[in-house]
Amino acid sequence: MRKLTTNEPKPTTTRVLGIDPGYERLGVAVVEKNSQGKEILLFSDCIRTDKKLSHSERLAIIAKELEYIISEFKPNLLAVETLFFENNQKSVMYVAEARGVIIVSGASRGIPVCEYSPLQVKVATTGDGRADKKQIIRMIPLLIKLTKAKMLDDEYDAIAVAITCLASRRVA
Repeated sequence: MRKLTTNEPKPTTTRVLGIDPGYERLGVAVVEKNSQGKEILLFSDCIRTDKKLSHSERLAIIAKELEYIISEFKPNLLAVETLFFENNQKSVMYVAEARGVIIVSGASRGIPVCEYSPLQVKVATTGDGRADKKQIIRMIPLLIKLTKAKMLDDEYDAIAVAITCLASRRVA
């Protein structure tokens, strides 16, 4: 018997570039949800900028690194955490400007940008909006297989942001 063909699209994967915004250290993670609904960590790292460089040079490094990651992994979505205001206003301004670079990096390539508050990320990864960093770090390996033994907090946070995006968008 001949197999019928349909115009139905083949199952696709959704790939998210999750970002924990920072200025000195910026966590990045690429998480994919395949057609079976399994979340897979493809990449995580921490983009660092040197304090000795000028402000514009540091932002340029962030832009260049994100450009490389986007071209290498071709994410369908970019997810970034919103700012949590600290006491140091200068630091907040620098992180806000880094967020601008992040958002433009995705939007200029036609990648939808999703933004999540720290509360949303905590609830999505731990079920508790009052969870601390240690709880998130303990929970991430239960949600997704990690690709390396040692990671910085920023990487865990970026993975959490990507997982939040996949969970909130209910993508296959």
